[in-house]
Amino acid sequence: MRKQFIVSVTLLVFLGIIATLIYPPAIWGFVLFAPFILLGIYDIRQKKHTLWRNFPVFGHTRWLMEDIRPMVQQYFVEPDLDGAPINRVFRSVVYQRSKKQVDTVPYGTKFNVYRVGYEWIGHSLAAKSLEDINLDLRVCIGGPDCKQPYQASIFNISAMSFGALSSHAVMALNGGAKRGNFAHNTGEGGISPYHLKYAGDLIWQIGTGYFGCRTASGGFDEKLFAEKALLPSVKMIEIKLSQGAKPGHGGVLPACKNTPEIALIRGIEPYTQVNSPAAHSAFSTPLELLEFIQQLRMLSAGKPIGFKLCIGQRSDFFALCKAMLKTGIKPDFITVDGGEGGTGAAPLEYSNSIGMPLLDALIFVSDCLIGFDLKKDIKIIASGKIFTGFHIIKRLSIGADLCNSARGMMLSMGCIQSLQCNTGHCPTGITTQLPALVKGLDVSDKRQRVANFHQETVKSVAEILAAAGLCRTEELNRKHVFRRISQTKISHYQEIYPPMITGDLLSEPFPPGFEEDLKQANAEMFDSTLCEIN
Repeated sequence: MRKQFIVSVTLLVFLGIIATLIYPPAIWGFVLFAPFILLGIYDIRQKKHTLWRNFPVFGHTRWLMEDIRPMVQQYFVEPDLDGAPINRVFRSVVYQRSKKQVDTVPYGTKFNVYRVGYEWIGHSLAAKSLEDINLDLRVCIGGPDCKQPYQASIFNISAMSFGALSSHAVMALNGGAKRGNFAHNTGEGGISPYHLKYAGDLIWQIGTGYFGCRTASGGFDEKLFAEKALLPSVKMIEIKLSQGAKPGHGGVLPACKNTPEIALIRGIEPYTQVNSPAAHSAFSTPLELLEFIQQLRMLSAGKPIGFKLCIGQRSDFFALCKAMLKTGIKPDFITVDGGEGGTGAAPLEYSNSIGMPLLDALIFVSDCLIGFDLKKDIKIIASGKIFTGFHIIKRLSIGADLCNSARGMMLSMGCIQSLQCNTGHCPTGITTQLPALVKGLDVSDKRQRVANFHQETVKSVAEILAAAGLCRTEELNRKHVFRRISQTKISHYQEIYPPMITGDLLSEPFPPGFEEDLKQANAEMFDSTLCEIN
């Protein structure tokens, strides 16, 4: 095949030379059409693509249309409310607030307020003045064993690693966090120099690969952890048990992406493939996890320690709660990620069909902690699809104390939802390591946009609180948010999800729907461990 192609090309060049000798202007036709002729010859002779063989040259337009389809769909086809994964209405409000442009809408709502699932918050005839509310809404994170509690904003940057994001994107996020006085989660890729350049507050995430605190064999290194945990910028430490994008799935850093810079930050050998396991090696049972939390608390001089998870088997979380009661060791916070989460690359099945969605998971975790009388010492962070003040209000009303956003913050930097995150060719320089694309992202401009988006979104939360007659986020509860559940019936969330009574899971009789999972839960082991024993 290769020899035939070379012969064809040689013959074509020879004929082109003869033609230009006979009629010199023919050289321009040769220059213009030779590439297409060569491509056509190749298409006819190759055997991998039937479309190319049957329709030489023209068959390539199919791949071109596939490449531009997301952009055409987004800009010319999809309605404002139907775009996925984020519709145009929410993308637009993020862009407007990050640029401090007019974010009001004319001519009323575009939402169908009579569709099943429409939600709203009830306002009060005794609405408060905005002057009655502190616009810098914060929550103190730190339980009884925490020596350095952190006053966190109700709205922060969710976990995204350097490597998944470009250096300029990380600096823009951290610079925005510094200007807006809110927190920036590092993601499991470790603390890079770009996370430290602007000294914004950090939540250091520790994943199964222990990047940044890793032994040569891939285990947890106490000394390396302590060195970084004591950095002034590190305000909290988060153990990643699972994430919404791909719960229960390990990660792979290909050798080609493992550059010397990435390797130095993560504590690994450059240009080698590194596999992150699905589960941690530092612990394997609920009791061991809590002992690990206590160990990190001691090594970090008492900074808040928590964990992040996407809810899978409900009995696993019950087992964690039972272990907390048995040991007296509690995390300072729990980050709940929804099964619909994710900003980068994940297998289709994991993005769509694994893990409990955020709303259900948030209600479940909140009810569990209240039922075991643990909520008073543990803050809940909701992570996922937060773009507006109402998104925050809704999550706070059903059980969260504060919220994290990844995609909202990416949009504030100029993400255009080109859906190239998993290819490394992000046109806005956010999720790429290609220098030519990264340099287009101006850190000084984008960090201000990140800070603006945070400020305007928190301000919108305060305005909604005032309209509801409330002064503090702690006053929100499930009665405040309403949902249309049929054409003729409206219910607030407290009717749909009756709240747990404090201590109701400590002894029988248990509330309906909890008995089987509670009996199966064991502080000594997770469900998967039980299966191995059986």
